[in-house]
Amino acid sequence: MQLLEISLESRVIVGISGMVLLFTAFLIAFVVSQRKKLQYHKDLHALHEQQQYILTQQNVLLEQRVDERTAELVFQKNELQKSLHDLNLAQSQLIQKEKMASLGELTAGIAHEIQNPLNFVNNFSDVTIELIGELFEELKNNDPEEAMAVADSIRESLEKISHHGKRADNIVKGMLEHSKVDAGKIEPTDINKLAAESLRLSYNAFCAKSNAFNASCETFFDENIAHIPVVPQAVKRVLVNLFNNAFYAVNEKKMGRSDESYHPVVSVTTKADNNSVLIIVSDNGMGIPQKMLSKIFQPFFTTKPTGEGTGLGLSLSYDIIRAHGGELSAESVEREGATFTITLPA
Repeated sequence: MQLLEISLESRVIVGISGMVLLFTAFLIAFVVSQRKKLQYHKDLHALHEQQQYILTQQNVLLEQRVDERTAELVFQKNELQKSLHDLNLAQSQLIQKEKMASLGELTAGIAHEIQNPLNFVNNFSDVTIELIGELFEELKNNDPEEAMAVADSIRESLEKISHHGKRADNIVKGMLEHSKVDAGKIEPTDINKLAAESLRLSYNAFCAKSNAFNASCETFFDENIAHIPVVPQAVKRVLVNLFNNAFYAVNEKKMGRSDESYHPVVSVTTKADNNSVLIIVSDNGMGIPQKMLSKIFQPFFTTKPTGEGTGLGLSLSYDIIRAHGGELSAESVEREGATFTITLPA
């Protein structure tokens, strides 16, 4: 009995000891687990702080690069604005130069044209002065028949002075019309007359610059064309520019040939085409190389030597015709000639 109690007590003690050991093991495992978890969080926090530090450094570096790039872009922007300003200034100067060149050519043509009637006026004035002297002599000699004959000669001379004076007056009026302020007014215009005037002005201007220059000017006008609404001064400027180029081309070809078989010819043709009017300016000059033909209406492009052209004449002409709702085109065969066609709405 006593042995049984001892055995039972031993079992109880062993059981309690096992439970204590099991609890102790569980506690130790729990503590180890918590330490590992705490260490993990510490490591994670340290990693996070390290990443935050790296990210902060990268942000600072990025901001520095952005600031540097921004400063560089601002500098480039300022340089581009300065370049654009300089380019606009240069363009304005070239446009003004082209306008002055056009005005100079027109003025030379007008001066050359007005010189002819002035020469007649001066010559007939001198003749009239001499005739008046003769008239006084005949009157002193009491010879009425001779006096009447001299008087008739004076009348004829005065009529010629009046005729050529009116010619000069018309030329001056044309010049004033060309330069008047309201040059932008659209008016019903006789295209044939405008083309003829422009051709004459350009030819006279070229002759004024080169006394040895000579060319045939041919006109083929469609007399059935009605007046069409255009800005006459603007279209006249385009035509004068085309004629100037044509005379330049035939003169260059003439200068480059030693034989006398070549004769320069510049022609202008007008004709109606459905709802349009065509003005065709042709020459038998040097022509334009095909590789340059597509560029001739670009601003600042010229086939002339440096200093002889601004490269704005055809560009401005193109813009003027486009502003009228028309088209300006070119065809050419190198060393055979060129043809420019203006198409205007009728």
